[in-house]
Amino acid sequence: MAEKTLKPGLKVLLEYGPLLVFFVAFYLFKDRPVLVAGTEYKGFIVATAIFVPVLALATLVQWRLSGHLSVMQIATLVLVVAFGGLTVWLNDPTFFKMKPTLIYLLFAGALGVGLMRGKPWLKSVLGDALPMSEQGWMILTRRFVGLFLGLAVANEIVWRTMSDTAWVNFKTFGLTAIMFAFVLAQSGVISRHGISKDDDDAPRA
Repeated sequence: MAEKTLKPGLKVLLEYGPLLVFFVAFYLFKDRPVLVAGTEYKGFIVATAIFVPVLALATLVQWRLSGHLSVMQIATLVLVVAFGGLTVWLNDPTFFKMKPTLIYLLFAGALGVGLMRGKPWLKSVLGDALPMSEQGWMILTRRFVGLFLGLAVANEIVWRTMSDTAWVNFKTFGLTAIMFAFVLAQSGVISRHGISKDDDDAPRA
């Protein structure tokens, strides 16, 4: 299937829409437990049960429209289905709360292995959107490794010490805001090491 570029608005909707669905579902059912086959499921579990198929559908739509999914998207979907399924099946939110930690550690580990081999694998994910020199990609990749490790630690602290509501707010807005601020903070590296698409090696003056 040939790869296609999605419109920015549609891409954002497909990537962040499921998270907003989870957020809304949690608050809708937070104080309204659902009884299924004699078992009571609280708002967090209900929201998780809604989120998993919505994310799977959004990922499928993105693949059908763009003809491509990144390794990160595939890994995220697999972990969401696995840990979301365990959360619903065992009626225990712990598994779903641990999922971001494992995702961030997986990303940090994968990028770290690439760095040890002298290969900035982040380039394979963002290279088309951010043309940069190899030195720039090495710097940016190291910073992303640090970011993912920091996010993993932050997620562990929040879910282990705070309420379900606090974690949902942190997951929906906190992690997204941190990621957005981090990307904005990399503008200096991107500017210094950016190259034109016609030249893979020459940095801009």
